[in-house]
Amino acid sequence: MRACAAGAMIATALLAASAGAAAQNYPERPVRVLIAFPAGGTIDTLGRIIAQKLTEAWGQNVVIENRPGAGGNIGAAAAAKSAPDGYTLHLGAQTLAVNVTLQPSTEFDPVKDFDPIMLVATAQDVLLVPPNSPFRSVKELIDYAKAHPGELNYASLGTGTSGHLATVMFSELAGIKLQHVPYTSVSQATTDVISGRIAVFLPTLGGHLGNVAAGRMRALAVSGTTRAAQLPDVPTFNELGVKFVDETSWYALFAPKGTRKEIIAKINAELERILALPDVREKGVTLGYRYIGGPPEKLAAFLNNEIAKWAEVAKSVALK
Repeated sequence: MRACAAGAMIATALLAASAGAAAQNYPERPVRVLIAFPAGGTIDTLGRIIAQKLTEAWGQNVVIENRPGAGGNIGAAAAAKSAPDGYTLHLGAQTLAVNVTLQPSTEFDPVKDFDPIMLVATAQDVLLVPPNSPFRSVKELIDYAKAHPGELNYASLGTGTSGHLATVMFSELAGIKLQHVPYTSVSQATTDVISGRIAVFLPTLGGHLGNVAAGRMRALAVSGTTRAAQLPDVPTFNELGVKFVDETSWYALFAPKGTRKEIIAKINAELERILALPDVREKGVTLGYRYIGGPPEKLAAFLNNEIAKWAEVAKSVALK
């Protein structure tokens, strides 16, 4: 009996040592990061910055894999169903919280099927109009929209995405009605804004600075408590009397449920180091990211709060 008990204890100790060694040596092969949106967007750009730095640090390729569709649910479901071994991660966005109310998935639950790693960043929103638009201020846009309800349209990458949420919140706060035109490609949406086929666009800042600087789009306002460093002449919504939310977009790294805590801790520590690098911080300023960081528990609490927040917002605002 004692021999059996001793044998079981030894086996348990060996398994623990083996698991510990695996976590210490992680990663021993390429890691993929699933992003539930097309290449070229704000979250994709952030993901590639992180992937490059992790590749350099680990000596193993960290590869971005874009799995767009269903407002972010397809890519998230694929990540949630992956083996919990640390070799598939998910860089998720606010859609993980919003879709619990707007587009519930039967394939996964963002709380039950993921282990949080880190809340990486948020991003400023920017209100854009075409270069030939008659609107040169937020007031002019609001005044026209109030006099012509439903006439002006706006682009987003679909229900629950940051552009959709930001525009719905702006419309509600301004007391106006805009027509939603969902796109599957940010490049096509951008093309239609530049050409004037779309009247209003409220995306995250980073991916559109070049078009603003080149005069292909006109920026009327940005979200947040301070002006964007890259657009110092563009006022914040709050300056203009529109009590807009600070940021509707956030980006966080998750692992499939059951991933070893040692692996999660290793990734978290590496991300903290990466976010503090001077060149990464410089890119954050240039692209409009606000880096957050912190332990997995911070992301877990944040996700639960976001799910509750958007469920409450949906009761009073026509998010769908």
